[in-house]
Amino acid sequence: HKAQLLQHLQMTSQAEYSMLFLTAFFANKVEHESRHCNSKGLQRQASSSFDRVYTANQNCGHAYPTFLAVLWCAGLLCSQAPAAFAGLMYLFVRQKYFVGYLGERTQSIPGYLFGKRIILFLFLMSVAGILNYYLVFFFGSDFEIHIKTITSAISPLLLIP
Repeated sequence: HKAQLLQHLQMTSQAEYSMLFLTAFFANKVEHESRHCNSKGLQRQASSSFDRVYTANQNCGHAYPTFLAVLWCAGLLCSQAPAAFAGLMYLFVRQKYFVGYLGERTQSIPGYLFGKRIILFLFLMSVAGILNYYLVFFFGSDFEIHIKTITSAISPLLLIP
């Protein structure tokens, strides 16, 4: 059981580390844009390009705790492979959102909506895992294999925009 738990943690943590690198990239982009707009360092003047980069970075940072919570819950309570896949997809979607935000703000909407759908999928995986726990606890019925099969089958549908 210990080896299986370590495997679950490893797959889920890979998506988390990828998110950390993406967050560092966004922060670096904010710093670069700030220095580009004002040669004095991080003191900023009113700049539409800096404001867009800064706002996109803040939005991604605000979504990070929610993403981590549902990613870990889905991976530990339901199935780690679909959760890790959805987590990696979420990283690509946040990159699309960030880059879209640098252009016209309307270009970020597809990334935002796609990200919401992935968070919902991870949340529903977590709920399914919790419900399965209570079904086992109260009724002795274990639907873990069925839930893993369904989530594995549904996770590729996340690729559809």
